[in-house]
Amino acid sequence: MSDMSNVETSNAGSASWTVVPEAVDSPVASALWRAYYTEVSDRYYLLHERRRTAPEELEREIAAETGDDLRPPTGALFVARYGGEPAGTAGVRLMGDLRGVCTAELKRVFLREDMRGKGGAALLLAAAEDAARALGAARIILDTRLDLVEARALYARHGYEESEPLTERMYAECWYAKKLAPRAG
Repeated sequence: MSDMSNVETSNAGSASWTVVPEAVDSPVASALWRAYYTEVSDRYYLLHERRRTAPEELEREIAAETGDDLRPPTGALFVARYGGEPAGTAGVRLMGDLRGVCTAELKRVFLREDMRGKGGAALLLAAAEDAARALGAARIILDTRLDLVEARALYARHGYEESEPLTERMYAECWYAKKLAPRAG
């Protein structure tokens, strides 16, 4: 099993990215999770009900997703920082044997809107995929919504292919899977 504590870095202009493991209940992870949930929830309600998320709805949804499944030894959460500032997250959890293949699930992929387009999403995906490999997964899957077109485009650009439903969740509308090639060396 490879070390999941490696730091991924990339220079983008004068600032640089770092991606490191983070505790799911850290203040940084919690703040990014709140930003993620606020954005995707507001997008959903604006699209379907022409309103923003009510505070009690947001709190209920955040409380329902603790992130405990992203804790070691069967999961990992990563935080990307741009120029030292927390910018986004990606998590992975081992699902085990799913249809004959050791499978991990990609979760909580998010970059703050002001940090998008600077290369951080690719680094987060790479860290999550490396963690999935370290957990023994040969495939990584995810589900998302149809209206999250930017996320869907990101996954397609990085080799994820649409698949049949692989999870059952209330808001899941499309599913992606990617075969994980072993890392050389």
